[in-house]
Amino acid sequence: MLRLRSSILTHLISSSVAVPSNSSLHRLLFATAAPRISPNPSFAVEDYLVDTCGLTRAQALKASSRLSHLKSPSKPDAVLAFLGGLGVSSTDVATLVARDPRLLSAKVDKTLAPIVAELTDLGLSSPDIARLLSFAPLQFRCRSIVSKVQYYLPLFGSSENLFRALKHGSYMLGRNLERVVMPNVAFLRECGLCDRDIAKLGIQVGRMLTTNPERVQAMVACAEGLGVPRGSAMFRHMLQAVAFFNEKGIAAKVDYLKKTFRWSDAEVSIAISRGPFMLRRSKESLQLKSDFLISEVGLEPAYIARLPAMITYSLEGRVRPRYYVVKFLKKNGLQARNWTFDTIVKASEKVFIEKFICPHKEAAPHLAQDYAAVCRGAVPARLIFA
Repeated sequence: MLRLRSSILTHLISSSVAVPSNSSLHRLLFATAAPRISPNPSFAVEDYLVDTCGLTRAQALKASSRLSHLKSPSKPDAVLAFLGGLGVSSTDVATLVARDPRLLSAKVDKTLAPIVAELTDLGLSSPDIARLLSFAPLQFRCRSIVSKVQYYLPLFGSSENLFRALKHGSYMLGRNLERVVMPNVAFLRECGLCDRDIAKLGIQVGRMLTTNPERVQAMVACAEGLGVPRGSAMFRHMLQAVAFFNEKGIAAKVDYLKKTFRWSDAEVSIAISRGPFMLRRSKESLQLKSDFLISEVGLEPAYIARLPAMITYSLEGRVRPRYYVVKFLKKNGLQARNWTFDTIVKASEKVFIEKFICPHKEAAPHLAQDYAAVCRGAVPARLIFA
């Protein structure tokens, strides 16, 4: 690749085209502008994709049909040199070309360079632009990507947050802003969500911003129907939980929660309104936590319904190990204070060790080791009680 770029730059350095005023882009475009070269009868697109772009033979065969109009390496050479100037690695080039072969036929001077110049004016660095390209190579060939990035950047608060959203769904850059995204954002604001909350929704459930506005309105109605009104602290979490669930699916999950945790209609309503995340937990996970919390720990279903956050924590890595430690302390008369179970579970790891392990180093020198063992999935005999 380095030898290729060197030969391209040597061959193309004399070309002259109009470029943006940004000096670095000027130099980059000057070095990668494609001159007019007569068709090369020996040029084979498929071989070029394999030998120069790093695609597999199967990928090249598939991609070559979309580049059959190329008669010489002039234009793709210029694109590759331009991408190299942005810092795109040869590995990433192969990925990009496999996803969007027509990127190689884009015009550097009329398409890629102006887009890069405008994105730079928005405050994106070359590495940022390279990342953006990796998320959406097809959209990168459209000038509309600039206006979309310009809209999303203040909404998400930073380029990093925008990239987090694009990681889950680059389709955000392909949807119509005026007809879809903006109406959804405006409606969510009317529902009491601030831009920070909307950005979090966009990162976690990007499709909520890009789906049909009527569908978003239905999600809001569903959240309200489950007992979480607009403007409440849990509203965003409920929207995230019910996103793209149909009414039948939600009803089935509510019924499963009732049976699994032995809740009444009132209790399941309380639990869901305080812990909407439960709607997205797998049945297996919910069943395991119900068995442990009710059958082994002995918690009342009503207690769990009022404090459903404990269901979010890892059973094997947090809930079960802490339960065994506290049970050991109580059995041996080492724990004077009567901590509630939810307080024990929600305490940070640092606080738990400070409160439940460190004070007993002399009376139970093995406790820290045993606790670590349980976190790894092994329960020492000392922590097992009939």
